[in-house]
Amino acid sequence: MEDRTVIEWDKDDIDALGLLKVDILALGMLTAIRKAFGLIDDHRQQYLTLANIPPEDGRVYDMLCKADAIGVFQVESRAQLNFLPRMKPRKFYDLVCEVAIVRPGPIQGGMVHPFINRRQGREKVEDLGPAMTEVLGRTYGVPLFQEQAMQIAVVAAGFTPSEADRLRRSLATFKRMGTIGGFQDRFVGGMLERGYDADFAARCFAQIAGFGSYGFPESHAASFAGLVYVSAWLKRHHQAIFTCALLNAQPMGFYAPAQLVRDARDHGVEVRPVSVNDSIWDCTIEPRADGSHALRLGFRQVKGMREEDAVWIKAARGNGYTDVESVWCRAGLRPDALGRLAEADGFAGLGLSRRDALWQAKSLKAPKPLPLFGIDGEGEHEPLVELPRMTLGQEVIEDYLALRLSLRAHPMEILRPNLPECLPAERLAASNGRVLLTGLVITRQRPGSASGVVFLTLEDETGTANVVVWKRVYEAFRAAVVAGRLLRVKGRIERDGQVTHLIAEAIEDLSARLSTIGYQLRIGAETERAGETVRPTRAAGRARSLLRAVQNGCNFTCATDLLDIERSRDGTSANEIS
Repeated sequence: MEDRTVIEWDKDDIDALGLLKVDILALGMLTAIRKAFGLIDDHRQQYLTLANIPPEDGRVYDMLCKADAIGVFQVESRAQLNFLPRMKPRKFYDLVCEVAIVRPGPIQGGMVHPFINRRQGREKVEDLGPAMTEVLGRTYGVPLFQEQAMQIAVVAAGFTPSEADRLRRSLATFKRMGTIGGFQDRFVGGMLERGYDADFAARCFAQIAGFGSYGFPESHAASFAGLVYVSAWLKRHHQAIFTCALLNAQPMGFYAPAQLVRDARDHGVEVRPVSVNDSIWDCTIEPRADGSHALRLGFRQVKGMREEDAVWIKAARGNGYTDVESVWCRAGLRPDALGRLAEADGFAGLGLSRRDALWQAKSLKAPKPLPLFGIDGEGEHEPLVELPRMTLGQEVIEDYLALRLSLRAHPMEILRPNLPECLPAERLAASNGRVLLTGLVITRQRPGSASGVVFLTLEDETGTANVVVWKRVYEAFRAAVVAGRLLRVKGRIERDGQVTHLIAEAIEDLSARLSTIGYQLRIGAETERAGETVRPTRAAGRARSLLRAVQNGCNFTCATDLLDIERSRDGTSANEIS
């Protein structure tokens, strides 16, 4: 910004000088919501803002009560999806509490179980007297917010407002200085002097001390709850547009594009593939004959694709491209960019298979030909060849490599015939006892507040399953839990209301079986995003198909160029290929 000066100061120095400090938090969900509002205005002619979303929509709360919240701000995590059916939010303040309670502070402070038991009527709310009831009445006698900690200190322990503010400061999230302990005697003694039970006073202080591990101010939780409600409303009423906006705002959230697209399709949204004649850089919304909308994947989903190339494809599209060479000549794309688009099956709408399009892309030579020798001129054309058709499994693998998702099939759908002993995820809720379950790992979580317990989410072609790995089981099967892409879990069913868990007893890494789908996969580390597959060593597999085509009489120069390209891509030697 012109004439703008930025000076970096330590926040504690700012505080010592008595200057006002304001934290401004940037959130990816704000970007997604803005994009969703723009799409609704374009396709529904409805102008929406954060302020005019219809409030307290019962259908939105019905959706959240069923833990249908993938993509929804703050409540899409594994812990939140398990807590939503127990919380059963029915109004906005329930969302405020939901956001605040599933945090390390309240969990470590022992607030979660008393809160949910009292909300469900399984435990009686203590009679705290008029003063404390005014402070804690809305949260069933459980302190959830920093403001409540300060109010308790004042009304129950006799703190002055300035002492209560010092107590709040001692709860600073990022300092980890442990200064809260210096207030214990003053706090507990003050409550005892005012007639409160010693055990109750100790529990109050323990819960407040838990805020040192991240407790929310009520105002902060309310601001977040506003975005929870708005994003849930968008998901409930405009699923296609909501998913489109999320994809265009990546990276953000807990889930990779593969899971977001799957969730949209589970909700009846038609998802259309990347297409050289229909896609632009961003994912877009397209009308359907029945008045609903379909989601068209954009070029941003193609691994390695540049936005500049997408702009040129759209600008030169005219009445449509007819083949790979027409894109090369009119849009001026480099052959390597055309190769990426071919690998993503972006030419399928032209009647070209992935291999045929890749063959055409690799046959192009720079520089671009002059018009006389172009597609309408007299230049030499690559001889037509018939390449082997790819299997469904190979297509799925190539989809994941190029797009990080597949619209054709889930890998487990292909592997299922060889795993007859494993239960589909959709049948887990109706099962009892011990079962075997196999699925792709889409999330791994090991919260600091969980005492070494690891939580896995496995996905197959029928749905997802929650797996709990206790510490001793994790230690016994650590390698599989940390690095496995495809896991088979033996465990017992455990239920808590509507929530079903599989408590792991034995875990086996079946990642090698992914190689039976198509090309050999190289399994990635746990730092990979869920649903994303690392590019494997593919040169040998592709080269064999190309060499078979060479033996059938195709252009040998083109084939050897392809082998050179594949060698440079992944380091495979010529001997390994041949």
